[in-house]
Amino acid sequence: MSEMLSLKGLLEKVQAYKNDADLDMLRKSYHFSSEAHCSQKRNEGSPYIKHPLAVAYILADMKMDTASISAGLLHDTVEDTGTTTDDLKGIFGKDIAFIVKSLTKLSKVEFQTKKEAQAENFRKMLLAMSEDVRVILIKFADRLHNMRTLEFLPAAKQQRIASETLEIYAPLANRLGIGWLRLELEDLSFKYLMPELYDELAKKVAKRKEDQEGYIKEVIGIINAKLKEEGVPGRVTGRVKHFYGIYQKMQKQKIIFDEVHDVIGLRILTDTKANCYGILGLIHSLWTPIPGRFKDYIGVPKSNMYQSLHTTVIGPKGERVEFQIRTEEMHRIAEEGIASHWKYKEKGDLDEKNSKYISWLRDLVQVQKDVPDAMDFLEAVKGEVVPEVVYVFTPKGEIKEMPVGSTPVDFAYGVHTQVGHRCVGAKVNGKIVPLRYNLKNGDTIEIVTSQTHGPSRDWLKFVVTTRAKTRIRQWIKQEEKAQSVELGIKLLETELRRHNMSNALMKSEDILKVAKSLGLGTLEELFVSVGFGKISPHQVLNRLVPEKAVGDHEPVRTMKPLREHKGVSIKGIDDVLYHTAKCCYPIPGDNLVGFVTVGKGVTIHRRECPNIEKQVVEEARLIDVDWQPSGDFLANARVVVETVDKPGILANLSALISSVNININHLEATSTPDQRGLITFLIGVKDLAQLKMIIQKIRQMEGILRVTR
Repeated sequence: MSEMLSLKGLLEKVQAYKNDADLDMLRKSYHFSSEAHCSQKRNEGSPYIKHPLAVAYILADMKMDTASISAGLLHDTVEDTGTTTDDLKGIFGKDIAFIVKSLTKLSKVEFQTKKEAQAENFRKMLLAMSEDVRVILIKFADRLHNMRTLEFLPAAKQQRIASETLEIYAPLANRLGIGWLRLELEDLSFKYLMPELYDELAKKVAKRKEDQEGYIKEVIGIINAKLKEEGVPGRVTGRVKHFYGIYQKMQKQKIIFDEVHDVIGLRILTDTKANCYGILGLIHSLWTPIPGRFKDYIGVPKSNMYQSLHTTVIGPKGERVEFQIRTEEMHRIAEEGIASHWKYKEKGDLDEKNSKYISWLRDLVQVQKDVPDAMDFLEAVKGEVVPEVVYVFTPKGEIKEMPVGSTPVDFAYGVHTQVGHRCVGAKVNGKIVPLRYNLKNGDTIEIVTSQTHGPSRDWLKFVVTTRAKTRIRQWIKQEEKAQSVELGIKLLETELRRHNMSNALMKSEDILKVAKSLGLGTLEELFVSVGFGKISPHQVLNRLVPEKAVGDHEPVRTMKPLREHKGVSIKGIDDVLYHTAKCCYPIPGDNLVGFVTVGKGVTIHRRECPNIEKQVVEEARLIDVDWQPSGDFLANARVVVETVDKPGILANLSALISSVNININHLEATSTPDQRGLITFLIGVKDLAQLKMIIQKIRQMEGILRVTR
């Protein structure tokens, strides 16, 4: 940020858009924060107050209300100083205190892993956002300033923060319609995650812009003349696609920079919706439109309320030119999104129009009440903010937006939980289709239900929405709980008989103590865990009776782990057989999950492994796993590299991997008919950080199209 930050500058900025702003409140907030942080410094050595002040400036640029800007000034006081929420409530009122509390990390809670802590803090913030959306807008301003000053942090921290920003905050900004923020967060993340690639793209874009400047001026001149001739108001500007957007396009379409045609495009702003379509007609009358490249987001707005017409034409000299056509109001909404609600306002409640921005979140919060795991909630939010969508219709003609890949079952659960549960069939455009049919733009869907029907476990193999997955799992859990209790009791009674012990122990206070020592509140939970294989009968007996001979029989023993040096710990289980999955090659640092197989112990997968989704439909068969490597242990990781098929690339790749002291344990290379090379390596790595480092280096090599695990 080039401008000098000061309280005076902030007050002037706020007063410029809101004459009657409560400046005394802002002064009080600034001085309180300055005093609270007086002994702290930022990483670059400046006084800490510079950060909350920068956050307040960003919020003022977004024309937020004074309560938000005050909370921005105070947002770190509870976390980093001796201030309490009650202190803030007494001085600044309950609204500001609520916002600051919602932004304060749960530092007093003990978490097993850093990821778990991050997920729980994120969930706390989003739950608060469903009550007051200003919470996330202040977090956005905080995150943006941290990203703008990321250069002062160690490289590992830069990578972690940039990765989290790209995965969560940028998509969330997009879902809330704040276009400028999403683009800046994406480009800043890209800059730190792939610095060499970012610099290379920046140079190429600058050159393309320079080369095409004259051409763009020529096209703008033609458009302006046509608008004037037809008497249609319109403001034409050139725009450069942001770097991360270009990178995504290159990855998705497997093309090099020279093949990206819409690096520079034109935007036309006009006064009415009718004139948007009129200008579209004028453009199509001047140049030939490219089939399949026309999108009407005015007739069917995106879920973040974005509206615009997009078209690509073959312009002068045969060059492709992309146009966006929208009204000034549509442009404001595309840039500001939900933040535009606070312009000149002074209250937190959203009106009906703006509440659409977070209706998905309120729905998600409702669904997740029965699924309290923070990591699951985080994954559900990612699923809601990232996907591309299709637009479909109910039989009454109402438009519904569904993620790409959705099926009639997803649609049914989107209508109502009971419609989903009772779904037995579906008609699309009047014809019966399979329940795993993928919905397409423009489909009209009618769900056929039966009161005697319930969800099928197989549905989990093809549904894509969080709502459908959660509701189906809940149903399955309820249905199977009774069976699990029965099975758990039988397994424990069998184990007791095997050691000539009385079944009366099953109803004793002692077994309830065992349940509590295993982190379970009731006997029923214990029986369910044994029935599902999460806890073995051995374990229960070991805790029920001290490990000594019972009568003339062998002592009760727990199962011992294989290859103990791997350092895997499994929550709630003392010792258990385990092995790592060859489908996803998990390594230390991955988000891991164990799949319990009766008689075989636990297979450890990466949590995002598709086989977990395919094979494991009962959540009760999944258990949490931590991996603590020790000594010189190395894990096999699979890296799949897609390249331009040219001589020497395999040798260069092998040399690069060896140069950082990583062993290649196995290698397979094939060519595809479209002149691409596909190379699969199995390499020995210590942990996820080392794997990410080598993947990043490979991505930056010339001729590399894609690197995946």
